Amino acid sequence: MRQGTGGRSVIRFRVVGVVLLAAHLLIVGWLTLRPLDVMWVTASNFTPFAGIRADLALGALQATRRIGEALLLLAPLGVLLPLAGGRLRVSPWASLARTVAAGALISLAIELLQTGVPGQVVDVDSLLLNTAGVAMAHVLVVPAVRCRLRRRGVERSERAAVLPDEALQGATPTIPRVGIAP
Repeated sequence: MRQGTGGRSVIRFRVVGVVLLAAHLLIVGWLTLRPLDVMWVTASNFTPFAGIRADLALGALQATRRIGEALLLLAPLGVLLPLAGGRLRVSPWASLARTVAAGALISLAIELLQTGVPGQVVDVDSLLLNTAGVAMAHVLVVPAVRCRLRRRGVERSERAAVLPDEALQGATPTIPRVGIAP
């Protein structure tokens, strides 16, 4: 990768991505892993879509709130993980697969850690909705932002192409020739 204006901006994006990712994970950890003081706790849900069906039975408003919370909890990871990776030229499918897999593993880790927290309940539907939120955020934001950043990089490289090579890399070193003996 060419160091210069483009290289510095990629490093800046990565640093910002890592800082925002760490902040987001701290907030998620605080929200999901703190003990709750409740009178009773529902049973753990290990049946896929049973919790979603139960939420839908509560009515549209309550279901939208509960399902929306689960979708939005880890959705920023869909943008922050690729931002922290700092790659502009990568296959969209590979990026989506990596991001969704990482989001699913983070969600699974949260669900497993909740088994030891009083008042928190393990729910497989949370895992599914959190992962779906990561995927949706990635699909909606990352390809467009990468395309825009690549276009900006092309414009910069076209401006740099106008400058002579010596201005970008310095003068080429020359080696004095040794004469051949008679």
